[in-house]
Amino acid sequence: MSLDLLRDKAGESRVVRRRLLVAGIAVLLLMGLLAGRIAMLQVAGYQHYASLSQENRVRIAPAEPTRGLIYDRDGRLLAENVPAFRLTVIPEQVEDMDALLTGLQEIVELSATDIERFRDLRERQRRFQEIPLKLRLSESEVARLAVNRHRFPGVEVKAHLTRFYPYGAIGSHAIGYVGRISEQELRQVDASQYRGSSVIGKSGVERFYEERLHGEMGLVRLETNALGRTLRTLERDPPVPGEDLHLTLDIELQRVAETALGEHSGAVVAIDPRDGAVLALASQPGFDPNLFVTGITLEDFRGLQSQPGTPMFNRALRGRYPPGSVIKPFLGLAAAAHGTVDPDEEFQCNGLYRLPNVSRPWRDWKRGGHGEIDLTQAIAQSCDIYFYDLAYEMGIDAMHEWMTGFGFGRPSGIDLPGELTGVMPSREWKRTNRGEPWYHGETVNTGIGQGYMLATPVQLAASTAMLANAGRPVRPHLVAATEAPGEDSASRLAPAEPLVAPVTLQNPALWEEAIGGMAEVMHGRRGTARAVAEDMPYRMAGKTGTAQVFGLAPDEEYDEDEIPRELRDHALFIAFAPVGAPRIAVAVIAEHGGSGSGTAAPIARQVIDAWLLEQGELPDVAADVGER
Repeated sequence: MSLDLLRDKAGESRVVRRRLLVAGIAVLLLMGLLAGRIAMLQVAGYQHYASLSQENRVRIAPAEPTRGLIYDRDGRLLAENVPAFRLTVIPEQVEDMDALLTGLQEIVELSATDIERFRDLRERQRRFQEIPLKLRLSESEVARLAVNRHRFPGVEVKAHLTRFYPYGAIGSHAIGYVGRISEQELRQVDASQYRGSSVIGKSGVERFYEERLHGEMGLVRLETNALGRTLRTLERDPPVPGEDLHLTLDIELQRVAETALGEHSGAVVAIDPRDGAVLALASQPGFDPNLFVTGITLEDFRGLQSQPGTPMFNRALRGRYPPGSVIKPFLGLAAAAHGTVDPDEEFQCNGLYRLPNVSRPWRDWKRGGHGEIDLTQAIAQSCDIYFYDLAYEMGIDAMHEWMTGFGFGRPSGIDLPGELTGVMPSREWKRTNRGEPWYHGETVNTGIGQGYMLATPVQLAASTAMLANAGRPVRPHLVAATEAPGEDSASRLAPAEPLVAPVTLQNPALWEEAIGGMAEVMHGRRGTARAVAEDMPYRMAGKTGTAQVFGLAPDEEYDEDEIPRELRDHALFIAFAPVGAPRIAVAVIAEHGGSGSGTAAPIARQVIDAWLLEQGELPDVAADVGER
């Protein structure tokens, strides 16, 4: 063996030792890095990663609150929550979804909307989460599904609460309805409170008092695995049910009002003039709110659209009509207070009225005129010529100031959404809206509630109540009290302040001139509605009105039998009763109903009779008058 060979072995040994040393150092470095990383995760980042882990393990699910109930003034349920069954599907348990849906359609009525909505939700949710396919099953459908349960793995029938309106279409425009919440509506509410809600108030009281009715959402903490599947329930934070509402509405009086309208499209608004409580608010035609609760079907929606009279249109709040002669008591009172007319002064009515330097004459509704007539008889007989002259003498500026004081051209402030404002025209209004100056002829037309002047039925009712109260305004309202969950009694809501100030007169006796004229309408020998007051056991103050739908040339005659129904005049009537101690004020409009005395006044009498006589609201008049 040579020395070179021995030297090589020693060298190899050194090389091995160096390599072992380098490897050892590398291992130590790696172990150090690993230990550092572990320390960072376990010590420095403990709180952060522990929170992440907890969040991954625990999922918070919303718990929908129970919606508050709605009662009428006598405690009758108008909107309640009833048990219902819905059909749900868990996609991961279904091998062939198309085949499943086809099979289900053989035993359950599924609309194209149901299937489209299901497919949309399926794309956004996890496979193991159940997806609603149909929200309300009939009893026969539940029975058929139970029998065929073995054919449809992954299909479940779940119980839940859903809104139900036991009176159907009666009072639908006042009560409103709930429907599926939309993306736009979600952006307008506190989304955190609606994570578990599927419906929201769409109209009427249901919408105006949505926040009170909805309640507060609850939370359920669920333990889940890495895939998000629920393992168990850890904790429940129960939802707070919505408040119950007690309305001022009387559902039986509401039924009378809607029945009295008969086949007429129109509206009836009845309020208590003492505090503005709405007793009935009818808009005809109506609709069944139950159609919307779980999503209206295309067939039902087309059915509503095809009905004449646009059933979804709330005429009581949004129908704006020329008020016609029903404004004459207000205008006569204003002119007397303004000093334009002497209520006792006789005025000669010959059936025609002419403005200076204007060739066109304005006619009275009565050929030949009324002869000599004062303010009381001008109201009782609805003399157009008297009020043409009164308006011209008073002028549009004074008329605008006085009539807006009675609420004309203003919203009533009722606690319902969507109320439109009427129009009480003025020079400024015409310049702004028409870009034209005001003419004397338009003042004359305004004197009998025609031309640009418009009012809604609820505004007419509020103004009538103000007249009944001798100038004290009230604000119409539908909710009298609320009842929070767990409370034994309801808390009465204080009526909101009226939107107009009281009207005070230097001579309070003038109130009796206007009210006396309205009483003559009903009980006077020449009153335009005297036939309606026959055998009336109480005294009513009323005023008939007729609103033209189209204008007649000076030489044309209005012949109802010769013109199409849609061009016939609207019939109007306002009233309150009993005179001296008013308990109810009513405004009626029957679209294309012809005369106010022949169509609208009988409707009002049915409503007032039902309230004062059948409901026992007729007071001891002598005692009440003594209290005022």
